Amino acid sequence: QVQLVESGGGLVQAGGSLRLSCAASGTISSRNTMGWYRQSPGKQRELVATITTGGSTNYADSVKGRFSISRDNDKNTMYLQMTSLNPEDTAVYYCKIAEFVGRDYWGQGTQVTVSS
Repeated sequence: QVQLVESGGGLVQAGGSLRLSCAASGTISSRNTMGWYRQSPGKQRELVATITTGGSTNYADSVKGRFSISRDNDKNTMYLQMTSLNPEDTAVYYCKIAEFVGRDYWGQGTQVTVSS
C-alpha cells in the first residue's frame, strides 16, 4: 500500500518562501516520476513541477525560476522549495508519484496561502 503525505504548507506574505515536503511510503517502482500539482477553488488541478528518479526536472512556466523541485531517494521524500511567492500561488498543493509501468498515487494535499 502506497501513501504520500504532504507537509510544509501554511500562510506566507507575498515575496516570502515555503518548503513543501512529500514523504512516500509503501512499495513503489524504482522507475517513477514524482511531481507537485496545485488546485485553487473553482479551478482544475495544474502541474507545478516534476522530477524523475534520475533527477530530470520539469516546471510550469508560471513557477520557473521561483520554485525548485528535488528528491532524496534515501529518505524517500520529495521537496518543493518555493520562493518569491505571490497571491496567485495560493492553492492546495498535491504530491504525486507516477510509476513508469504501474499506477499513479496522490497525497491529500497541503494548503499554501500567500497574502498580498
